[in-house]
Amino acid sequence: QVQLVESGGGLVQAGGSLRLSCAASGSIFSINAMGWYRQAPGKQRELVAAITSGGSTNYADSVKGRFTISRDNAKNTVYLQMNSLKPEDTAVYYCNADRTLHTIVVPSNPGNYYGMDYWGKGTLVTVSS
Repeated sequence: QVQLVESGGGLVQAGGSLRLSCAASGSIFSINAMGWYRQAPGKQRELVAAITSGGSTNYADSVKGRFTISRDNAKNTVYLQMNSLKPEDTAVYYCNADRTLHTIVVPSNPGNYYGMDYWGKGTLVTVSS
């Protein structure tokens, strides 16, 4: 089992910045990548960004150039620096621990892999206009 503890959500004005953190503990040897998903009200969960232990990354097109994912392997922690936030970034952000690398090489049916992942409880990010 892997436990994921998120922090850093909150309320920010459009154009502002936030940094999310996610610390992993437990059977972390089983994790191939860590990242963040988000889910806005009435919308499907979507991948925001992911990173492998070697530093390979994947970003959603909607956040490229604004968000940066990084990780500290010694601390088993992944970070999401979010700049130039927009109201449409408002969502619950979930930390993800990926065992199959589907967050790096995204398959046509990513939802089929969600059950194999570990998930944090989520942290709310609200961007006001």
